[in-house]
Amino acid sequence: MVTPDGARTSIAEEFRLIKRPLIEKAFSQKGKPIHHGNLIMVASSLPGEGKTFCAVNLAISMAMELDHTVLLVDADVARPSVPRYLQIRAESEASEIGLMDVLLDDNLDLADAMLKTNIDKLTLLRAGRSHHRATELLASQSMIALLSEIADRYPDRLIIFDSPPLLLTSEARVLASQMGQIVLVVEAESTTQHAVKEVLHQLKACQNVNLIYNKAKTLSNGDYYGRYYG
Repeated sequence: MVTPDGARTSIAEEFRLIKRPLIEKAFSQKGKPIHHGNLIMVASSLPGEGKTFCAVNLAISMAMELDHTVLLVDADVARPSVPRYLQIRAESEASEIGLMDVLLDDNLDLADAMLKTNIDKLTLLRAGRSHHRATELLASQSMIALLSEIADRYPDRLIIFDSPPLLLTSEARVLASQMGQIVLVVEAESTTQHAVKEVLHQLKACQNVNLIYNKAKTLSNGDYYGRYYG
């Protein structure tokens, strides 16, 4: 895992490389700006490819930036796991409220659902309660308004969404349509070319899709070793 103390580990350096173009696109002063470029969805074709691990590490790495704050949204509402990676346990029912609760309750303010972490400049929005109409909620005007509020309230904020797998749920496709940038995690030697092509076809309306080739083997001093993410 990337650590907030900024230690120069190999994984920290890799996520520094990954985050830089995303940040530049989010706040670019050159050319036509990306609409809601600071809304970044991390997704995968199927479960187990390491998307949540990548989303959490990307968020931590971005939180180390001097000029930006980060909101990490656990949008995998069917199988939320971001709090586990951050070692956050719910201390009460109130501390479990999240994205779905904000969409369902007009009286609940976004700020009431945001949870501070022990990492400076990193805030978490949990998935919240499960709901049988999650797809419709994510496609609703309430969600569009919420995303605009999240994107525009703080001009220096980056918002990372850990989404459900794209080939298993309709929620992920609905969410993708609202994002400024998408990071697609592809598991090395596992994800099929067909799956990647199918996902990219689903995302063809999105202008900014980036790939992370995850769990790849690499050379180090002449030997192969498995670098496992997630």
